Amino acid sequence: PRIVAARGSVRVIDVETRARMPPRSNSARASSSTPVSPMTPSAAVIEKPANLEFEDAACLPTAWLTAYRMLTRNDLSQGDTILVQGASGGVASAAIQLGHQLGLRVWATARTEAKRSFALELGADAAFEAGARLPERVDAVIETVGEATWSHSLKALRPGGTIVVCGATSGYNPPAELNRVFFLQLRVQGSTMGTREELAQLAELVAATGL
Repeated sequence: PRIVAARGSVRVIDVETRARMPPRSNSARASSSTPVSPMTPSAAVIEKPANLEFEDAACLPTAWLTAYRMLTRNDLSQGDTILVQGASGGVASAAIQLGHQLGLRVWATARTEAKRSFALELGADAAFEAGARLPERVDAVIETVGEATWSHSLKALRPGGTIVVCGATSGYNPPAELNRVFFLQLRVQGSTMGTREELAQLAELVAATGL
């Protein structure tokens, strides 16, 4: 089969080649003496940014792609302000760096001084204690924490703002506070992972900015 890309024992093949390959028998699948290389269709593969090692690039389709989609599907414009809750988490730390590169004003929260300093090092414009009153309301909140920060996220939004949520590490069932949602016409948007096209866009951004 034509190898499109390879790393270690993983082979990436084009769809047509895979279709021509004979199916493996059940005995071959079960035999520990028959080494098998995992295969990925070429349609699911993009070029690795040259400035990243494979180990670092492996973060792109997971936490970084999730953060990228959260930032780019909400009509945000350069200069808009976002709040990233739980700054030291995987998606949150990616969102801080990507938001900075996309021209957003990035605010972050964290429970400890060390984590707030970490957020500033990543490119946040300001870092606050978890639950702190903010200088002004924000255009969007990047929410990965859930119950512990949900009320603060709602209160932090300007009228018509958006909470983009991709996780709930502290719990899945916060009080909804629906009165705040409908009176202020807030939006709650779920998001996770992304498309191949978005992954390619993310890789281009990482390559262009040296992230």
